[in-house]
Amino acid sequence: MLRHRLLVIVCATLVACRTPDTSVATAETSVKPGINKAFLDPALDVAKYEGTFEGESREIFAQRARIAGLVGLREGSAVADVGAGTGLFTKMFATKVGPTGKVYGVDIAPKFVEHLRDLSRQRSLPQLEAVLCTERSTELPAASVDVVFVCDTYHHFEYPSATLASIHSALRPGGELAIVDFHREPGVSRPWILEHVRAGREVVQQEVEAAGFELVRVEATPFLRENYLMRFRKQ
Repeated sequence: MLRHRLLVIVCATLVACRTPDTSVATAETSVKPGINKAFLDPALDVAKYEGTFEGESREIFAQRARIAGLVGLREGSAVADVGAGTGLFTKMFATKVGPTGKVYGVDIAPKFVEHLRDLSRQRSLPQLEAVLCTERSTELPAASVDVVFVCDTYHHFEYPSATLASIHSALRPGGELAIVDFHREPGVSRPWILEHVRAGREVVQQEVEAAGFELVRVEATPFLRENYLMRFRKQ
């Protein structure tokens, strides 16, 4: 009987160590109030953002094929593009995973979500499903995806602990989280980045690890000047 009780205690302790503390996420306060205000505008001009997000002057767009290749998707994979915006990577992922796969295009902007739904219909991509998220949750089903991709969006997580908890829940066992975001280095980064992006790579890594992930690697991306790519695995 004593041995049985000790085993139960040990198992409970291991589960507690691997499970993110959702009470912290619930009590979390905004780390960047108002950062998503423009995206909530019901009059948001999608075409204007297409020009910004999908222009050659943006290194993410110029290097989109290399970035997508590092995500490692294959036919039949299930992936969530969190912060999908105008669908730059969402469209690429939908083609990559094919009709047997699944792509969730997740965004907080109702206009972007409407645009993604139009893309799914117009391009005959039934595997692409648009999801309207909230400031605290991706609104993805539990254990629904193999990979979550977050590109130039982590710094828009107003409640990172809560959002990461929802990503952790959405990933299947052993699933991976890929984050692309800006290097934030005082004296090196552009003033816009220093003002707009609240945390550098090291802080992002600490926050993600605290949410129940382990760092797999920081990808070598010599083709990116202002951005990094980190991969994490759900624990």
